[in-house]
Amino acid sequence: MNLIDQLWLNPRSAWVGTVLGILLVSVPVFFEAPLVRAAPGLSLLLTGVWVASSVRLGRHPQTAFVGDLLLGLSWSWLAGAIYWGWFRWEPLWHIPIESIGLPVAFWGLHRGWGKVGHWFYLGSLLGTAITDVYFYWMHLMPYWRQLMVAPPTEALDIVQAGFRQIQTYEGVGMAVVCASLLLALAWQGWRSPHRHLWIFSGTLVGTLLVDGLFVVLASL
Repeated sequence: MNLIDQLWLNPRSAWVGTVLGILLVSVPVFFEAPLVRAAPGLSLLLTGVWVASSVRLGRHPQTAFVGDLLLGLSWSWLAGAIYWGWFRWEPLWHIPIESIGLPVAFWGLHRGWGKVGHWFYLGSLLGTAITDVYFYWMHLMPYWRQLMVAPPTEALDIVQAGFRQIQTYEGVGMAVVCASLLLALAWQGWRSPHRHLWIFSGTLVGTLLVDGLFVVLASL
C-alpha cells in the first residue's frame, strides 16, 4: 500500500504526476465520447458520481490528492457530456461549453482550494482550445459538421478528406507552432516542484498524444 500511495495516491515524482495527467485527459476522449453518443443522459448523470467520489476521497489525507484530481475530471466530464450529447453538430459551441467550469476553477485557485483538480481542468481546456484554434485556422470546421451527421461508414472518408486539407506548408507549420507551444508549457510545468503543475503538464502532453493518434489514423 505504501508503494501505491507514493506512486498514484500521493505522487512525489514529476514523471508520475505527468503520467496521471496524460491518462486522465484521455478518459473523456476514449471512454466518455462513445458513451455519450449512445446514452447522453447517463453520461451527464455520471458527473454526479465523479463529484461524490471526489468529495468522499477528499475527506481523507491519504486519498485527498485523488479526490482533488477527480474534481477537475468532473468539470471536463460535465462539459463533454453536454457538448457531445446535444451540441456536437456546431463546433462554435465547443469551447464555450467546455469552459463551463472556468468560474469555479478561477475562484478555487484564488482561494487556494482544489489546485490539482483545477489545474487539470485548465490544462485540458487549454489543450482543447489550441486544437480548436488549429481547426479554425485550417478551415476544418465543415468537415467537423459533416462528421457529426454522417453514418459511421462514411466517417473515415471525411476524416481523410480533412487530413488532406492540412497537408500543406501552412498546415504543417501551424501544427508545429501549436505543438511547440504545448510542449513549452508542459516542460515548464514538469520542471516545477508543485504537483498540480505536474498534472497540468500531463494534460498538455496528453492532448498532443491524442491529436497525434488521430493524425496517424487519418493518414492510414
